[in-house]
Amino acid sequence: MDIELLFYRKNIESNGDIVEMKIWQVPHSKDKPHGLKYSLVYIREGKRMMGYDNAEGKGDHRHYKGKEYSYHFKDVDTLIKDFYKDVDRVRRG
Repeated sequence: MDIELLFYRKNIESNGDIVEMKIWQVPHSKDKPHGLKYSLVYIREGKRMMGYDNAEGKGDHRHYKGKEYSYHFKDVDTLIKDFYKDVDRVRRG
């Protein structure tokens, strides 16, 4: 199976904040049992404020306030909703 980009969106807001989401379909593996690789990130002033990904060997996880936490992946819709909920929380301070 080839790797296929399923979804890509990058928004650069008027204040310079960046919200970027990438989701690929990949072969199912121990690392990616759902057959997806993803990277969702919120960047402010050049720094990652919030991120969700499943980098090689780490499984599903999220980055928040400089720390890494496990993340229970359910489906793509929930992933995006959870990400935006955290982005809104970061924006509110």
